[in-house]
Amino acid sequence: QEQLVESGGGSVEVGGSLRLSCAASGFTAGPNYIGWFLQAPGKEREGVACIYTGLRNTFYADSVKGRFTISHDKSSNTLYLQMNRLAPEDTATYYCAAPVAIAHTWRDPLSPKSYEYWGQGTQVTVSS
Repeated sequence: QEQLVESGGGSVEVGGSLRLSCAASGFTAGPNYIGWFLQAPGKEREGVACIYTGLRNTFYADSVKGRFTISHDKSSNTLYLQMNRLAPEDTATYYCAAPVAIAHTWRDPLSPKSYEYWGQGTQVTVSS
């Protein structure tokens, strides 16, 4: 059974860093998209970053370019999100997600609608 388990969230001050992890299990071996999304209170879920594991193509939301880095360890099927220079507007619950099939995702890899499998989320709070 497919499962995504996030960890690494916490509370940091403005300008600080966090590294999120997402352990994926039960997925069919092979290239796929996998990504990070955030949802702030009262707002819709939005894409942060994703990676196509086959070619390691990466995609980022404009708001995190230059600050966040997504990576994927194929050997352990673990997704990471290194978050630097954190700002209060980064405060949200962060989710890891994967699609049922690549065909669901390639047209819009940062859209939450392109993904069917979701983790439980990990909270990130940035305080000034």
